[in-house]
Amino acid sequence: MSQKKRDLTNITARQSLANGKRWVVKIGSALITNDGRGLDHVRIDSWIDQLAALRKRGIDVVVVSSGAVAEGMQRLGWQQRPHALFELQAAAAVGQSGLAEVYARGFQRHALHVAQILLTHDDLSDRKRYLNARSTLKTLLDLGVIPVVNENDTVVTEEIRFGDNDSLAGMVANLIEADALLILTDQSGLCTADPRTHSDAKLIAEIAIDDPQLDTMVKPGAGALGRGGMVTKLRGARLAARSGAMTVIAGGREPDVIQRVLQGESLGTLLMPVQEPVAARKSWLAGHLQVKGSLALDDGAVKVLREHGSSLLAVGVTAVEGGFVRGDAVECVDAKGKRIALGLINYHADEASQIKGIASDKIEQVLGYVDEPELIHRDNLVLV
Repeated sequence: MSQKKRDLTNITARQSLANGKRWVVKIGSALITNDGRGLDHVRIDSWIDQLAALRKRGIDVVVVSSGAVAEGMQRLGWQQRPHALFELQAAAAVGQSGLAEVYARGFQRHALHVAQILLTHDDLSDRKRYLNARSTLKTLLDLGVIPVVNENDTVVTEEIRFGDNDSLAGMVANLIEADALLILTDQSGLCTADPRTHSDAKLIAEIAIDDPQLDTMVKPGAGALGRGGMVTKLRGARLAARSGAMTVIAGGREPDVIQRVLQGESLGTLLMPVQEPVAARKSWLAGHLQVKGSLALDDGAVKVLREHGSSLLAVGVTAVEGGFVRGDAVECVDAKGKRIALGLINYHADEASQIKGIASDKIEQVLGYVDEPELIHRDNLVLV
């Protein structure tokens, strides 16, 4: 690719960030804490002002924020970070309220509400919890609320912890089908080498997420890139790319960094996904589905799925087979038994049997409640 074409591609990619309707912004502990002495309220208020500006432009915003343990340590008067897991959990429990309070107070200045969401790895690896978390986050976004997400350090164990909020941010980007993930860090972005030991190190402005050079430049033991957390940031970017999200890794101390990234300024490193968002998400879903049951569809439902890419409604289902539960993968077949689609279902098998063939507005009359108006939402459905 010529330099001119590469520059044009970069401009297009950067400018496309402004067209994104849903952003995940991750703020790391190195930025959000005041040299480890609690939270840096002045800096947090600056990011809140910028995030509020995004929301007022009609962009959905989810914040993934570290800082609970550091705030808890400050409140408890601890000078050194403890090593014992239960002490870290205690510090997180004390600090979470302080972290939530700072965000709530800051966004209140802009007449915006916040919601605290604490997640563990199990919440996103279990399909039922995955759907529950997704529904909650999307409902909050529809209400104009700013979700502030953190790992649930108060109950996490080594076996289930994300281990870093970069990975959590990437998984949240998958969860809500974000267009962009912005990782704010204490470094300027990804460099070709550790700039503190290599005077010729250059900032990488843009690179494809599957470029093999990344694993050469960013790996454990590769100087500050590994120790400074770039390995986890790359992991988070790759997770986000599974659903087609672009990732920007940029210095959080840059003035108006969020607004400048939104406006297409070449700050930090832009990591481009290989696939478009829809194709990437469908590929990810298709590769993670283990079929637990089947739904037989009438001709009308088959046509709607194939021609319009719509969600699957109960009214189009004629038969239900299998012992699946909410969040399991089921196959959709036509009247001849030919597989049409795979998807994550919103209801248990017995519930699906009760509501098959009825309109969505009648579900509550039959079940006494409504989990979702669709049996399978189109975002969790892949045609085969």
